[in-house]
Amino acid sequence: MIEHIKGNIYRIFVPLPRNPLKYLNSYFIRGEGRSLLIDTGFRQEACRTALEEGLKELGADMDRTDIFLTHVHADHSGLAPSIASEDTRIFISSTDAVFLEIADRAQRWKSFDVMYLSEGFPLEEIKQATGHNPARDLSPEAYSKYIHMEDGDMLHYGGHDLKCILTPGHTPGHMCLYDEKEKIMFLGDHVLFDITPNIVRWVTVENSLKNYLENLKKISGYEIELPLPAHREVSGTVKERAENIRKHHEVRLQEALNAIREYPGMTAYQTAGHMTWDVRSDSWETFPLAQKWFAVGETLSHLDYLRLEGKIRREERDGVGIYFAV
Repeated sequence: MIEHIKGNIYRIFVPLPRNPLKYLNSYFIRGEGRSLLIDTGFRQEACRTALEEGLKELGADMDRTDIFLTHVHADHSGLAPSIASEDTRIFISSTDAVFLEIADRAQRWKSFDVMYLSEGFPLEEIKQATGHNPARDLSPEAYSKYIHMEDGDMLHYGGHDLKCILTPGHTPGHMCLYDEKEKIMFLGDHVLFDITPNIVRWVTVENSLKNYLENLKKISGYEIELPLPAHREVSGTVKERAENIRKHHEVRLQEALNAIREYPGMTAYQTAGHMTWDVRSDSWETFPLAQKWFAVGETLSHLDYLRLEGKIRREERDGVGIYFAV
């Protein structure tokens, strides 16, 4: 299914089966010379069918279409190499490109497993949770020709001058596109309007949440009349939504700190079990494992923030981190 947004900008609805995000908003900018597709969906048949049908309906020719990936996550990057022609250029931030270009992906995932294990996530649950993680099975096929983009770089398609805005947080190299003349911003997952972007700890990043909050403020400084997020619909302004998300994380930080104060010496895994989540489950023990993986990752980003602000400390016992209020 496609939707005309404005001028030569269209949205293709790409379903995300068995995923709480429901669908991806893939955007297409039609140009007289070359066109641009922004984000693609998982590397799975349902996504590919919907995307290709949408492109066909738009009369898109992949020989004359390039792809911009807002970030590394599989629901955005998964299909890019599969649908690209020999002439297609695939753009992504240089920071996130590193994750896609790692030759030994198994080693990359092992580093995450080791990190989660060191934060109290039981080994058997790690094995089960990661087995259901779409990033492992639905990521792009091997590809070595990504074009690395930096903050401030420009792309020009269909009369739109698109500035690359680096917005780390959701991923280390998340990137938005901004058309200053038309006041349009392709937001990726940096700002979503009816769900909150998941901010987790990354092995390579010291403080994901601080980065994210700083870049929420950064985006709020742009004049945006047409915000185009990668999931769901738009309600209100980017500035209003950014402030609501900031307040949300203030509440979450306090919730994590209160849990550590009440139960000193908990692991991150245990702390996550004492926080509230918008997930249907009777208890932490019966929490869906795939969602538990993301919940612990989000808890870790909040604990990292609190630790680096000097509000909690982390000690290690028997190879596992435990947390105390300062």
